[in-house]
Amino acid sequence: MGKRSDFEKIDKDFYRTFDKRAVEPLIPFIKDCKYVEPCYGLGDLVNLLQGSAECVNFSDITLGTNALSIDENYCKGADLIITNPPWSRDKKSDYILHKLIDHFRQLRPTWLLFDADWMHTKQSHELMQYCSKIVSVGRLIWIEGTNTTGKDNCCWYKFENYKCKTEFYGR
Repeated sequence: MGKRSDFEKIDKDFYRTFDKRAVEPLIPFIKDCKYVEPCYGLGDLVNLLQGSAECVNFSDITLGTNALSIDENYCKGADLIITNPPWSRDKKSDYILHKLIDHFRQLRPTWLLFDADWMHTKQSHELMQYCSKIVSVGRLIWIEGTNTTGKDNCCWYKFENYKCKTEFYGR
């Protein structure tokens, strides 16, 4: 599941976003916006954001839509893309996280929830130049029915379709 865990990884990085602490620090940045959710899963993130922002479209690979295939038509009426994408970014996953960041940012300003350590890696260098904001979240509960948080701190990263300086918002 994580880099410091011996738990078997869940297929397609299907970790549910049901911990309300995941969205609390994001809400001031997205209040009253319209967004699309291309990695919908079971809809947990959309449910957590209900009342703060409006989801105008959603999809998921399990619903038959590859997030890398979404286009301008899919995003029609949306101000943002907001999602908890697959975190995998190695050769075995075909660098899916990085492909999603690059694809989404070209469609709409994009808020993505994933591990905080990413910003400190060599592989983040090219994409960090498009990151305008980072909002710290901390450790979250990813496995339903447990009270144990994951071992990785998380952040919301906002990516743009232009080079920018990054603002950091800690907790």
